[in-house]
Amino acid sequence: MTAPHSAPATAAKAPAYRWVILILAWLAFTMTSVDRSTWGPASASVGEALGVSMAGLGVFATGYYIGYVISNAGGGFLTDWLGGRTILSASLFAAGVFMVCFGSSTSAAMGIAFQAVIGLFAGADYSAGVKLISTWFSERDRGMAMGVFMTATSLGTVVANTVVPRLIQWHDWQTSYHFFGGVSIAVAVACYVLVRNGDTGPAAARGRSAALPDLRPMARNRDLLLLGLAGFGGLWGTYGFITWSNTLMVDGNGVDPVTAGTVVAVFAFTAVIGKPLIGLVTDLIGKGRRLPTVVVLAFFSATLLVFGAMDSATAFLWVAPFLGLGAYIYSPLMVTMIPNVAGRALAGSAAGATNAVWQLGSVIVPVVVGAVYQHTGSFYAAFVTLAVGPLVGAAVMLLVREQAPANADARAGAGADTARAART
Repeated sequence: MTAPHSAPATAAKAPAYRWVILILAWLAFTMTSVDRSTWGPASASVGEALGVSMAGLGVFATGYYIGYVISNAGGGFLTDWLGGRTILSASLFAAGVFMVCFGSSTSAAMGIAFQAVIGLFAGADYSAGVKLISTWFSERDRGMAMGVFMTATSLGTVVANTVVPRLIQWHDWQTSYHFFGGVSIAVAVACYVLVRNGDTGPAAARGRSAALPDLRPMARNRDLLLLGLAGFGGLWGTYGFITWSNTLMVDGNGVDPVTAGTVVAVFAFTAVIGKPLIGLVTDLIGKGRRLPTVVVLAFFSATLLVFGAMDSATAFLWVAPFLGLGAYIYSPLMVTMIPNVAGRALAGSAAGATNAVWQLGSVIVPVVVGAVYQHTGSFYAAFVTLAVGPLVGAAVMLLVREQAPANADARAGAGADTARAART
């Protein structure tokens, strides 16, 4: 039986192996991020090949994100039931298979269906990764691990936008989907062979839990709900900027499209350094992550307003790295808090449920910002609209109750013991 007042036993017994877990979870999450980001640089070529109008291309992305939100909501539950190893490898394997299938699409209807199925599988590995990291890393060093894990979303965008245009130039759009689909399948097989759940007790011996997870404590968890709402506000700003920044800079300020792309690249690259760094710093300080998250979200809101007040490419480039820090480094802090407020026994379900709520922000904000800009014609009004999200998120985070780091693992361990006792 796990000692109720100790760090996870798995982390104590195998301190080196937990880095294997982190690398594989990160690699799997990076590949699903690459798979998702491939659509952006490939969409124009896909539309030309399948006879789809520019407006119609949005249906492909909508199909993907419908599946993605569903898989986030359900994938966490499956992770707590079947184990992180199974869901991590199976979801990535299936996403890779349907990436290959999409690369062989011969009609728009077939392509939209395949995109929806890719999203349906691709969203589950996030919860599986959070669950595995929560199991193998104690509360005292989990922040840095989550920071590394969360760089996957930024790196996925960088890899796809670097590789896909060249693959299309050298061959065709199908090649990019076949290539990344194949790599995803290979990584999935490696995860299945090398990853271990690290759970203790009879469930680990069978490779899955003895009973379905009891989600009632999660449904009644006030702090988890607040985390979901705060993350909604954060992603409102992050994905609203990613969606509209190029168009707004080009149309609203006459910036060259290549320069606008450079601004966004600088914005995104800061996350690769910032996410692990903020996790490491909060681990070392050991004073919790709620207040740092509040500060980061407030800073993000302020930098959106500053960016919206700029009117030249040079000014945009100066502000971009600061804006990127605000836009990205709150996410590893909030993800690290999930096992704290929900307990490790429901870490997967809680991660999936909160991310589903967060992703709704990225679904709604493009429409709202587009309507504001179309109605006002104001570059600054669009950024004021974006800034509202993280500002509200910061206010909501002030209401979250965070357990002291010294007690977080005791609560998670005791919760896991209670759940196992109830099933036996």
